[in-house]
Amino acid sequence: MLNKDQKKNYISEMKAFLNASDSVLVTHYQGLTVNQLDELRAEMRKHGIIFKITKNRITKLALKDTKCKDIADLFSGPTAVALSKDGISSAKILSKFSKDNQNLKILGGLMGKDILKREDVLKIATLPTLNEARAKITSILQSPAQKLVSILLAPGSKIAILALEKSKQST
Repeated sequence: MLNKDQKKNYISEMKAFLNASDSVLVTHYQGLTVNQLDELRAEMRKHGIIFKITKNRITKLALKDTKCKDIADLFSGPTAVALSKDGISSAKILSKFSKDNQNLKILGGLMGKDILKREDVLKIATLPTLNEARAKITSILQSPAQKLVSILLAPGSKIAILALEKSKQST
């Protein structure tokens, strides 16, 4: 049981996390082992995501004064939240983990100002991350330039080869 000061600290800490996050995804974790939770937390940590088990009644108090107040109804039962700047990575990790571990249930959440249902989170998980999107765009932009360079260079190299062959024949 938390004393009054610990509750105040928890509320202020949760408010800070919620306000700093662009994405808040809510899950139920009942039935996961400690090792499974540690594995999930470690994977989240690699991507700069905070995965936090919540105290629902106190978390609802923290939600009141934040942009996340509209998802307060998701906080019932054994709840944990994924807090991050990159909601796509959070959705991907949670989606993949829930496929392998049936006890992790994605409930929904908030991304930007949009309230998400479970189905929305699963759809977001199929999108490319920011770095993946950048890589695709870069390859698309580089592809025509590479083709153009190879076309421009090809005739010159063919002429050089032809000239070399002709010079060998004439001697």
